[in-house]
Amino acid sequence: MNSILVKLKGPKKSADEGQPRRPDFWIETSGSISQICSFAADGHLSVKIANDSRPIIQRMVESFLNKFFPSGYPYSVNEGYLIYTQFRALQHFSSAALSVLSTQSLLFAAGLRPTPAQATAVSWIIKDGMQHAGKLICSNMGARMDSEPKSWRILADVLYDLGTGLEVISPLCPHLFLEMAGLGNFAKGLAVVAARATRLPIYSSFAKEGNLSDLFAKGEAISTLFNVVGIGVGIQLASTVCSSIQGKMIVAPLLSVIHIYSVVEEMRAAPVNTLNPQRTAMIIADFIKSGKVSSPADIRYQEDLLFPDRIIEEAGGVMVGQPLKKIVKKPSTLRELKDIYPKEKFLISLKNKCTYMVLEQNASGEDALRGWLVAAFAADMKKAGQESGVPMLYAAYERMESVFPSFLSELKMRGWHTDQFLDGNGRRYAF
Repeated sequence: MNSILVKLKGPKKSADEGQPRRPDFWIETSGSISQICSFAADGHLSVKIANDSRPIIQRMVESFLNKFFPSGYPYSVNEGYLIYTQFRALQHFSSAALSVLSTQSLLFAAGLRPTPAQATAVSWIIKDGMQHAGKLICSNMGARMDSEPKSWRILADVLYDLGTGLEVISPLCPHLFLEMAGLGNFAKGLAVVAARATRLPIYSSFAKEGNLSDLFAKGEAISTLFNVVGIGVGIQLASTVCSSIQGKMIVAPLLSVIHIYSVVEEMRAAPVNTLNPQRTAMIIADFIKSGKVSSPADIRYQEDLLFPDRIIEEAGGVMVGQPLKKIVKKPSTLRELKDIYPKEKFLISLKNKCTYMVLEQNASGEDALRGWLVAAFAADMKKAGQESGVPMLYAAYERMESVFPSFLSELKMRGWHTDQFLDGNGRRYAF
């Protein structure tokens, strides 16, 4: 009986089990600060700053990364983001310093002798109608900027430096002050719209794990920081070596060269992953040549940012976006082209020096890829000595159908967005 009671009551508690339970704790991290949180025996929450045993240099570096780089860097961004950021910082630094010199020159041309600090303040309020006119004109080119964001971003900075250069040399012709200032602000207006419109596509190319907002915020933080540093250096230059127009004529071109070089390298580092004519042709050319699908990072340094509309012979010499009326001169030709691939959303016409491809209004990136592959295979067969004509186009189409599923799957796996084909203001057709 006693043994049964002992079992029901359970084993006797040890002395240790009668002691209060040790409080639990956890560590909360926000940015570079870690806090140890724990509950005391009486239920009170205690919060303490964790002692950081890292060297002070390491703490400073990691604090900088937390403030100016996306969370999880470098694993949360695509390849090339560090190079892009370095040249972006240099770009904003040189541009800000140059703007101080140009504003001081403008005021000199107007007959004033402002201090560098006054020139900096005035630079924020000298905005006139010419700049707004430039913005309105440039706003009509949004589709082209989507297609070639890198080239338009470079053009934006060239225009900005052109406007700044007119302001810098304005003291040499004070009687043309209004004209120089107006043209300068007009060029800057064009530049501002182009720069802002291309900012999101560039940031999107680096985004990984859905962190576009974080990328954007940290990128703008870096721009602001180096703009402030550049303004400070500009003030110092305006007070010393650039206090005369001769000094400005030496320093301003140097800053402009640094500025343009930085933005070119910045754009070359960006792995833009949308399909436009140039990138599509490069993908197809690599696939025809080696059978491999290139990633955005693979071709970023091969893009021609000065002449993006170049024809790439290895990809079939395709010209896309041409008016249909330029290709089709009579109804029978149109019916013939449409009958070759009746279910496709593209028309292909082989010429001696190039291949014309025209897309339907609702054609996607996949449709453009299908048509481009057909054109490339047809050109490859033509080089091999096969007779040009409808049979060759049928053979090229069959070859495209056999490789397209695996080709498309590899494209998506490599990070390309195939839902759209950004051909700028290229012509499309709809029946």
